[in-house]
Amino acid sequence: MRLVLLGPPGAGKGTQAGVLSKDYSLMHLSTGDLLREAVKNNTPEGKEAKSFMDKGELVSDEIVARMITAKLKKTDASLGFMLDGFPRTKNQAELLEAVLNNLNMPLDLVIYFQTSEETILKRLTGRRICRKCGKIFHVTNIPPKTEGICDSCGGELYQREDDKEETIKNRIEVYNKQTSELIDYYQQKEILKEVSGDLDVNELYRVLRDTFEKSGLK
Repeated sequence: MRLVLLGPPGAGKGTQAGVLSKDYSLMHLSTGDLLREAVKNNTPEGKEAKSFMDKGELVSDEIVARMITAKLKKTDASLGFMLDGFPRTKNQAELLEAVLNNLNMPLDLVIYFQTSEETILKRLTGRRICRKCGKIFHVTNIPPKTEGICDSCGGELYQREDDKEETIKNRIEVYNKQTSELIDYYQQKEILKEVSGDLDVNELYRVLRDTFEKSGLK
């Protein structure tokens, strides 16, 4: 099974990807993780990416596409993979299609997590992160035993700047502008399936499993 997970910040893609990767033995390819790994390992792509990042610029689509290619080539992806965070534009989708066709690994499905602004705000504004160990909590969904204190290491919990309401609204607006053409692109290829990102974790997981089954994927 070869998937792309699309959806705005807070849609629940990362949570579902973590469960699906285990249950279906799929490789989870997060572009953020790929970038950090490439920079850490000082790969050719990592060196190029770092030169962009050091200048505060976005890493080029071509470099990200090469990172994905390198990862799929050196890792056993025969059981399938999920891409999370790429593509976000039509140009990136076309690059990805060329990469995957060259590897004889075309996409089976693109899952779009259609999610309301109300749900996104509720999820992200309540998120708190430990300054010390990075563990994630939520003021209502996963509250710490002691307010403001990490259960695991006792570190201070804080709210990231990009989890504040005004920033989130801006991120949603940017995401919607970027991806409207991308959604159309995959609809025309007849591989796009929409699910509701407003559902709770367990219900959304059941919907995803049902979607795979109806699409003949196991």
